[in-house]
Amino acid sequence: MQVDMEEAIAEAAPPSNGEPIKILVVDDEVDLETLVRQKFRRRIRRNELVFDFAHNGQEAIKKLNEDGDIAMVISDINMPVMDGLALLKQLDETKPNIRSVIVSAYGDMNNIRTAMNRGAFDFVTKPIDFNDLEITIDKTLKHLALVREALSNRDRLVALGRELDVARDMQASVLPQSFPATDRYQTHGLMVPAKEVGGDFYDFFALGEDRLGVAIGDVSGKGIPAALFMMACRTLLRSRALEGGTPHQCLDYVNGLLSEDNENCMFVTLFYGVLDAASGVFDYCNGGHNPPRVVHGDGRVVSLPTTRDVALGVLPGHEFKHDTLQLQAGDTLFLYTDGVTEAEGPGSEEFGEKRLDALLAGIDQAGCEEVSSLVLDHVREFAGENPQSDDITCVALRYHGS
Repeated sequence: MQVDMEEAIAEAAPPSNGEPIKILVVDDEVDLETLVRQKFRRRIRRNELVFDFAHNGQEAIKKLNEDGDIAMVISDINMPVMDGLALLKQLDETKPNIRSVIVSAYGDMNNIRTAMNRGAFDFVTKPIDFNDLEITIDKTLKHLALVREALSNRDRLVALGRELDVARDMQASVLPQSFPATDRYQTHGLMVPAKEVGGDFYDFFALGEDRLGVAIGDVSGKGIPAALFMMACRTLLRSRALEGGTPHQCLDYVNGLLSEDNENCMFVTLFYGVLDAASGVFDYCNGGHNPPRVVHGDGRVVSLPTTRDVALGVLPGHEFKHDTLQLQAGDTLFLYTDGVTEAEGPGSEEFGEKRLDALLAGIDQAGCEEVSSLVLDHVREFAGENPQSDDITCVALRYHGS
């Protein structure tokens, strides 16, 4: 074990804000405790991690009931008294906020599959590679931190109640404040809520040197409830995307969580895609959202084929699909919410897709910020004195080529 490797991984770990993160290791091998304490000795001394140990699932349940600060469980599958699979079932039923990592013999895929179905976040194989274990721990804790952030954002917004000015500022702060740009692409986005806070959102995810995630969503309803749902959706999507999930895997994950205990029957249309800037391939999944437009360098405007998927939060277990698009140098991808096309002008006529396509056909090589602003200006001009009835969101991505 090389010291520099251990230090590098430790530096990449999520901050603990001064409080150590408690991890319970459940294994009947008594030597494992010594090995774990030796491997993580530096992080234990720095008060980053605290380890406790149990030798079977029953003993683990007792420790978890006694200590409500345990954030993560690492458990073997084969143990006496209560095995790891039985422990996972109890955790899923009684302590859903704890993340678990299962340990199993290499090739024992039946048990590993069962463990994942019972709520295990990840797994490592025996004999344990402690460098791999540390990477898995850090990935799990980062995921847990993002989920807690989503819940924290929701609780903070609920507590704000009618302080809508503060809520509006908070919502604006979670949207991108700067827009990714390289010599291969440029981006821009804007969101204008119909009320003090809105249910639209957009986001960009840097997924490595040459990969960029782009998302846009529209939550049903308006006001505080829509804003709460929006913030939870955005954070869950970002959490899964940064783990390396493909677009359809990300929507599978977000849909599963949003569908649980959705008593208000809220939903979100969500489009998420990933650009490989080196090749121009854009992999995407469309969960019931307005089809984005591709504006080619010669002015042709085409609608991006839908993946025939539903909005998120209404159909638990739906398996999302994906499609790919080959972008060419000079192509512009334009994403929008229905606040653009359904904006009403005189006589209740809607702005519509034909006006949008005609407008986009004339953008030539305008920059992304100019494209977004141009669409917003034309929608406002078309609406005239009519009040804005829905959030308006625009996202532009211009591909320069490799």
